[in-house]
Order: sequence, then structure tokens, then C-alpha cells
Amino acid sequence: MSDQTKMLDVVVVGAGFSGMYLIIKLRELGMTYTVLEQGDDVGGTWYWNRYPGARCDIPTIEYSYSFDDELEQSWDWQELMAAQPEILGYANHVADRYDLREDIRFNTAVVSAEYQEDGSFWKVVAASGEEFASRFLVMATGCLSVPNWPDIPGRDDYQGRVIHTGLWPHEPVDFSGLKVGIVGTGSSAVQSIPEIAQTAETLYVFQRTPVYTFPAGNHELTDEFRQDIKTRYADIREMQRSSMAGMALYGVMGRLQDIADVNIKDLSDAERRERLAEEGLPSIRRYPDVMVDLEANEIACELYREYIREVVEDEDAAESLLPLGYPIGCKRQVIDIGYYEAFNQDNVCLVDLRKEALQNINQAGIQTTAQQYDLDVLVYATGFDAMTGALTAVDIRGRDGLALKEKWQDGPRSYLGLQVAGFPNMFTVTGPGSPSVLSNMICSIEQHCDWIADGLEYLRANELQTIEAKEGSEDAWVKHVNEVADGTMLTTPSCASWYLGVNIPGKPRVFMPYVGGVGAYRDHCAAIAAEGYKGFELG
Repeated sequence: MSDQTKMLDVVVVGAGFSGMYLIIKLRELGMTYTVLEQGDDVGGTWYWNRYPGARCDIPTIEYSYSFDDELEQSWDWQELMAAQPEILGYANHVADRYDLREDIRFNTAVVSAEYQEDGSFWKVVAASGEEFASRFLVMATGCLSVPNWPDIPGRDDYQGRVIHTGLWPHEPVDFSGLKVGIVGTGSSAVQSIPEIAQTAETLYVFQRTPVYTFPAGNHELTDEFRQDIKTRYADIREMQRSSMAGMALYGVMGRLQDIADVNIKDLSDAERRERLAEEGLPSIRRYPDVMVDLEANEIACELYREYIREVVEDEDAAESLLPLGYPIGCKRQVIDIGYYEAFNQDNVCLVDLRKEALQNINQAGIQTTAQQYDLDVLVYATGFDAMTGALTAVDIRGRDGLALKEKWQDGPRSYLGLQVAGFPNMFTVTGPGSPSVLSNMICSIEQHCDWIADGLEYLRANELQTIEAKEGSEDAWVKHVNEVADGTMLTTPSCASWYLGVNIPGKPRVFMPYVGGVGAYRDHCAAIAAEGYKGFELG
């Protein structure tokens, strides 16, 4: 460490919505800090994920900051579920309004962070070799920020253009007259397939596992609706903070807690179909027993499959698109605009990899056991190393040189998703063990950043230097996270979701987010802070 390296109070890694809000909080505290960001501007996931069709999967009026009434009044959302350009525009609006960029070091990728026990500070090293020192380290690196590149034989042999949905080019991509192949049918594929199909000469969709996806019901917002929002924001925020998923679902279907008044198993087949016709396809997830009873879930699944058969005209394609063998609700819910309808286009070809296995990628395209598919562009819509990937990608070392990657070799462990035992003064925003990806991310981000800032102020007011999760507290919280998830569709043995890390070869199968709900989690965190940060070692 150079003698000229200035000791800061806080180093924040990441300038997405978490890092941006932390600047607001740290300014209020009067602390010295810097934010290190790999990209060349703000926005986090919305900076990187620019694929066609990318949009928010909850009402965007709720996917927004609540810390400033004037900010809420200053921005007019154009769509119920805004597309990526509008959300990135909102991030830039916030950055401009509060002059956030002056405190961010862009094009600065962090490669290591090591706790220095002699001096009780963090040494942070960037890819350029530049070093930073701080008493506290906040990893605001996001839950979905490290793209997953599947290990397919011959992947590097392909000579055409390769794009990953999570690293989409900043300039528009023209697919006109091109043969395009897209690998994967998760959320980014479901959103991008209808868009790419509009211009591509041929679009080959390479599907391994069919997905459950529900119509977004997106539409442009009227001036009257926007004005109504602005008069009700206080109520909307209160509903968010006490809800299960940080959402009031304002303007869509009432409060999140407004579930069906009867179990699906208690209805006759005719009654189920009548309700489906009245309330729409998403309503089949609202029955209480569908999320906890596999028999009830299968009833909902069969209604869903009938919907696919009705929409998709080609019988073979429809059968290949039917999700089988795993329940609705075990994976993050996908929404779409015209996904199944896209398979009715003559230029869209579904390649069912359960019927013709993918053998390898070669110079010209993809070879399956049935045939060769020559491609001009190959799109990977293969998701992310979720929740832990951005943390373990950095060489983070705590006490006695313990590597975070080593501590988490059998699965991530943390206390509240906020701290890891053995890593003093390091915080993780929406880390494993918190509601994070099961919630409205900005609602959860604000709660985490507020909690961290309050903790820093508490330490300062009480002339304390360190805060560290106790091992026993971490063990108890991990046990609680698993107990709450047990018995839900999220952990059923047939579920192979990225919540469990199964999309990454070699990653241990461990359920990572907290299912107990945003409201209950918020209460946990508040009670722990009120008891003098019970479960943490303060020094």
C-alpha cells in the first residue's frame, strides 16, 4: 500500500441502483468514500442488459426510489412495465439530479479486496493496479451481473457474431436478412425472441427446458394514471414495505396479498375455467395451495399447458413448449409480450434439445444429433452466475486471509444477507440470505442501504471501529432461511433454478434468497438494530 493512498471511510463497489443510493446516504453522514464501477456510466444491470425486449417485470412506478418526494414527482413513467431504455434514462436522471457521477470512478474493475488486520482496514485493488484503502467495504455488485457462458464443446470455434444478452452491444443490432440462433429460454430469451423474430430471416430457438411465462399486460400510462400515482406514492410505498415481495402491484391487480379466496383444489373444473376466463392466465398462481401443494400446482400447470395448445398453432411446437416435470413457481416468474405468438411466425423454428441433443458448436453454427444449423449470429441467453457470482469473481479475503470463495465452497452463508462472519466491516447489498431476487429490487436495495448507513452512524456515535457477523448468528440465519423455504415450490426436488445455483456447473445446490417476505425481513433487521445490533460483534 502506497504511503500516498488516502484512507477513506468507505469504498463502494458498483454504481447500479445500490451504489447510486449509497452515495446519497454517505453524503448525509459526511463520510469520505468513493464508488468503483467497471462500466463507463451508471445503471448496473440496465447498463449492461440492452437486449431487444428487455424490460422491468413489475410495475415500474414501484421499481423506483422512494427516498425523495420531489424525485417521485419529477419523473413520468411512460409504460406500466418500462423497457430498458426508459429505466436507464431514469438512472441517468437520478445521477444528473444529484450529481452522483462526481463521486464515481468509472472503468474501474475491482479484482481483489483484502482485510488488513494490522490497522483494521480494507485494501482494494483495481485491474489497473490502483489501490484504495477504507475502513468499510460495501459490495454493491448486484445479484444478476456475471453472465453465464455455457461450456459447450467447440464454443470458441464459431466464426460468426456472438452476443450475450447480459453484455449486449450499446449500438443497435440489425438482424435483417440474418440467420440467428438463440440458446436458452429463460427470461432474457422470452423477452428478446419476439423482438428478434420481427426482422431476422430465420430465428432458431434452441430450447432445453420449456418455461412458464405469463403475459405482461403492459400498456402506456395515461396522464390521469400518472397523476393518480403521484398523489398515492406514500400509500404505495407503505404497501411495498410490508408486503411479501416489496410490491403493491398498483394498477395491476391490487395488493400483492390480495390472493384468491379459495384453493384451486376446492373448485370444480368448470369453476376453475370460469375464473381463468374472468381473471386471466396469471390468476392461476394466486390460489394459496398452488404454491405449497404439488397436486394443486399440477392442476394449475395443466391449465397453463392448455393455454399453450390454444395459442401455438403448430401441434409439434406446442407440445415441445409445454413445461413438464417441474412446478409453476419454482423459478423466478417470467413475463412476456407475444412469446408464444412468435412461434406462429414462419421464420421462427423451435429446436427441442430434448429430442435432438446439442452436440457441439462449430465454425458455421450449431450441430445437433439431427442436423447442422448454420448461423450468422449466435445469441447466448443463458443467464447469470446469480447472487454470488459477482462476489466470488473478486478475490475477497477476510481474517487470516480467508477467501470468500473458499468459505462459500459448500454454498453461501451470511447473516441477513448483509454480512459474512470472518469479514469485518464488509457489507453485501441484497446478498444471499436476503429477499433480493424474490422481491422488488429497489425496495430491497433502499432498505439494505438505509440499514448499512444507520449502522455506520451507530458505530461512529458509540466510538466503535468494527462490526462483524458472529458465526453463530450466521448459522442460525442460514438455518432459518432454509426452514422458511422448505415446503414451497422453490425447493421441490424437481426444481432446477438459478435460485439454487444449478445453472452453474459445480456450484453447490443451496437455496440462496429469503422467502419469508420483505415485510418480515425488514422487521427482523429493524429489531436486530434496535437491540444494539444483536448477533454482530462490535469492537
